[in-house]
Amino acid sequence: MSLILEVKNVTKLLSKKEILKNISFSVNSWEIYWFLWPNGAWKTTTMKSIMWLIEPEKWTISVFWSVWLDLEDKKKIGFMPENTYLYKHLTWREFLKFNGAFFDITWEQLDKKVDSLLKRVWLDGAWDKHLHSYSKGMLQRVWLAQSIINEPELLFLDEPMSWLDPIGRKMVKDLLVELNEWWTTIFFNTHILADVESICSRIAIIDQWKIVVEGKNISDISWGLEDYFIEQVSEKAY
Repeated sequence: MSLILEVKNVTKLLSKKEILKNISFSVNSWEIYWFLWPNGAWKTTTMKSIMWLIEPEKWTISVFWSVWLDLEDKKKIGFMPENTYLYKHLTWREFLKFNGAFFDITWEQLDKKVDSLLKRVWLDGAWDKHLHSYSKGMLQRVWLAQSIINEPELLFLDEPMSWLDPIGRKMVKDLLVELNEWWTTIFFNTHILADVESICSRIAIIDQWKIVVEGKNISDISWGLEDYFIEQVSEKAY
């Protein structure tokens, strides 16, 4: 299995203070990799650094076996941020078409693709109103659909289940498994340990601005991920 993402010695400063300290980990092609953290561990900063949305002070990052993300590489990446920055004067159908147009998808293809995506995130039966009229959970589903409209090879998800009820979280888990079966590599984080423990391959844990566990196989944690997480943070963070 080859590496699709390799991160070495990423260091980031904020107001001259280190908020990331030599972060290093690697993700294999076609796996679901889970990034765990306590509050205040700067996991979103790590994720944005990988995608070149912000620039660290020190880094070596390889994505798709290249140290530079060109336009063609970016077209193979999907991203769902923790906070949904949606154009709320649009309907979700219009919003998805707007995003799909960035990937050279024809309007005829977009119509079919949008209908399919709305079914996959369980929104096909909802009214086609403007986005400002929907709940946070429904907006979360729209943003998830946006992140996979280009059928990405590498998908980054920042808290994809944060506003969802148990039914919505089940939908996300099933969708991630489906995407992974079609050769999508998934890198994501969430606080909801029990919901995703069964679908991930390996994990990393970040705490106190540094990696405390890297590349641990889920199958090797026999006593439960929640207990393991608490033990590792308590023992290694200080």
